[in-house]
Amino acid sequence: MKTIICEKIARIIKNKKKLEKTLEVKITNRGREVTIEGSPENEFTAEQVIDALNFGFPYSEAIYIKTEGRLMEVVNIKDYTNKPNLSSIRARVIGKGGKALKTLSSLTDCAMELKENKIAIIGLPEDLERGTEALIGIIKGAKHGAVYNELEKNMPKPIYDLGLKNEREPVTMEEFEKRLQNSEDEE
Repeated sequence: MKTIICEKIARIIKNKKKLEKTLEVKITNRGREVTIEGSPENEFTAEQVIDALNFGFPYSEAIYIKTEGRLMEVVNIKDYTNKPNLSSIRARVIGKGGKALKTLSSLTDCAMELKENKIAIIGLPEDLERGTEALIGIIKGAKHGAVYNELEKNMPKPIYDLGLKNEREPVTMEEFEKRLQNSEDEE
């Protein structure tokens, strides 16, 4: 049994039934305190999903953590800069109209969300590493174009399934959202 203190309790309550069914845990709340009961693996996953919802991710991106191997990592802007005016650095990360954050997200195949002086990233471990490095570069003052070029140059090669392995191939975020939507529509 795990207990979490949530700032955005309404988001958890709104999605409580879906969370319980998808994550296979029992969720109870008292005020801002959320209690999770289930198997240790499911509790760990549920804790990360609830942390993602609490951070500001929409349900469709937060539940993406349930997919095998996905993790959430938080980067604190203050750890990588000494500038007193962090609003200009946040502006660099977000970009004009949110374009920089969206571009970073699509190039790294990670979901990204900014909250105060922290940036949360959801994705596969190798994608998280690339996304974190790109964010740190932008925080430290690297040009956006240079960061994007580096990401494009070091993009992983696509995996081609020749039917030789029994494991399921990694799923992209778009495919996962479609599958999730289809499973919700069937209910």
